Amino acid sequence: MKIKFDNQITQSNTPSCEFYLMVLELEALFVGNYMTAYPISVLPEVSLPECISFMAKRGIGNLIVSTEEGDPLGVLTERDILKQIVEKNTLPNIDLKKILLTPFEMVSPNTSIQSAAELIISKKARLLVFTDSNKLVGIITPSDLLRAFRKTYVAPILDDVISKKVYHVGYNDSIFDACKLMYEKRVGSVIVDGKNSEFGIFTERDLVFKVLNNRVNLDEAINLYSSFPLITAPDILANEAANIMAQHHIKRLVLRDQEKISGIVTVRDIIDAYQSKSPQIRNY
Repeated sequence: MKIKFDNQITQSNTPSCEFYLMVLELEALFVGNYMTAYPISVLPEVSLPECISFMAKRGIGNLIVSTEEGDPLGVLTERDILKQIVEKNTLPNIDLKKILLTPFEMVSPNTSIQSAAELIISKKARLLVFTDSNKLVGIITPSDLLRAFRKTYVAPILDDVISKKVYHVGYNDSIFDACKLMYEKRVGSVIVDGKNSEFGIFTERDLVFKVLNNRVNLDEAINLYSSFPLITAPDILANEAANIMAQHHIKRLVLRDQEKISGIVTVRDIIDAYQSKSPQIRNY
């Protein structure tokens, strides 16, 4: 299949590393410098539609659910919302206390970024930041971790973390069909096959912000709620992919081999590359 890419990024027009990177070692990076401080939380009695509206207005993909005393119970994520949509065949008007939330792990402001990255990958959980007195003071997300890693001269190879299997939906397929595919395949996005060989992407973030927040019927065609054109890049290193994501405010980057899609890399994948034993290039 040949593909028309309208928004290709090449290594020659990728922002230079000198512009983005600073001379910092991994050992000098700590959670307290990159976390989102004092995040807002909601009570378990708040309804799911209310939370979706709040997340969309704030532009956030995670929402902490806590007791009246401020003790966290879990984190509502975009993946949790996708699960509810597919299992209920609609957006259910239920309280958060009836939803199985994403678990969290505890770290401190003095936890190293490297240790936080290892924890977020191994436990597949969200990270909440507590002081020694067990007071919640922040949350650190994969995007926060990536912002920290971009401060270094470490450039991991992405070969071992790239998702080679990319799933497609049709231009006129329904939003619900796309959600069902994402849920079944346990992925956060699908490629939308557009017209005239153009391609776009539909993500969990699009579902929450563009569809559910605006009460769009899930039977509508997906094309109006997808992002076009598709932003792509050639085979690149982790720090280059991170720079492109930051420049375009995206969390998933489609990779290409000449005129064909070769895979997709997410923010979490890049974090995995940084924290793993993958080959790395220093002083890049």
